[in-house]
Amino acid sequence: MSRATTVRLDLRALVHNLRRVRVAAPGRRVAAAVKADGYGHGLVRVARTLDADAFAVACLEEALTLREAGVTRPILLLEGVFEAAELPSCARHDLAVAVHHPDQARMLETARLERPVRVWLKIDTGMHRLGLEPETAPAIFQRLRDGPSVRTDIGLMSHLARADERDCDDTLRQLRTFEAAIADLPGERSLANSAGILGWPRTHFDWVRPGIMLYGASPFVDSLAPDEDLRPVMTLHTRLISIKRLRQGEPVGYGGTWVCPEDMDVGVAAVGYGDGYPRHAPSGTPVLLNGREAVLIGRVSMDMITLDLRRHPEARIGDSVVLWGEGLPVERIAQAAGTISYTLLCGVTARVKRDVVPADGD
Repeated sequence: MSRATTVRLDLRALVHNLRRVRVAAPGRRVAAAVKADGYGHGLVRVARTLDADAFAVACLEEALTLREAGVTRPILLLEGVFEAAELPSCARHDLAVAVHHPDQARMLETARLERPVRVWLKIDTGMHRLGLEPETAPAIFQRLRDGPSVRTDIGLMSHLARADERDCDDTLRQLRTFEAAIADLPGERSLANSAGILGWPRTHFDWVRPGIMLYGASPFVDSLAPDEDLRPVMTLHTRLISIKRLRQGEPVGYGGTWVCPEDMDVGVAAVGYGDGYPRHAPSGTPVLLNGREAVLIGRVSMDMITLDLRRHPEARIGDSVVLWGEGLPVERIAQAAGTISYTLLCGVTARVKRDVVPADGD
């Protein structure tokens, strides 16, 4: 029998979560973020499953993968092009590009393309990562619109920095900055990410851009997926491969960082940082053992973790262990490990077997 560590991908949950987007932002068009291999769920698999109006990726390579797989819906390169040589391919494959820097505008002004490309002008409204200075947006908008390489239907977008904090006024400040910058410009607008969709209706505009919520994790710092009616697409699963009886005072794992407080059973499960489980997850991080919570003890190894079985006297070798997913929101593991759910979902390694439940599966 092969190693039991498996990722179960339930595409029915993906469909449900997109439906949740449309309920939260009625009448808005949806550009689904599928970058980073569909947040670790499979770029092509996710795009073929989601009935989104468009897809958002990070770079040309991701977009071309979708086109080669037969995906025909609009695709937006969120970081735009990195060099002018990419523009002919964008035109050929009907890809929209973000323009967040004057250099990208100059590339388009001097390009000679077989057909004009659609542009989304990205404005820095307070995140201070990518984006044009708000006061420069009207002039660059007009320059692009006057050029032969840009379609006239230029979009206008920005990105929210702190929408995951429901009581933070920065989101409203960004909204006001965005509205002021684009007040006299025509075109479709896009501002809301997952947190904006669920928590800030005024940010919805014409297009919303869901990411993490599609994959069944809450975008907020103060809630879990079930609180937002989101269903996990990914469940990381393994099994117990050993149970040892240890005496009081005996150490467990590398470095002996956890010591048995009494005579007790310790379980070993076949998963570790070589599979994408966070090495820095501390003792006390929850898992599900046969559907009930147990906790991690000792350091995470490359291929194994150790579990406290004192509350599981019925445990046997071969029993099911869920690391995150169905019944155990990934946010809880992220919180315990001092990271975010995005990192865990994107980090599952290639050696872990994928078990896919189709969107129309039973």
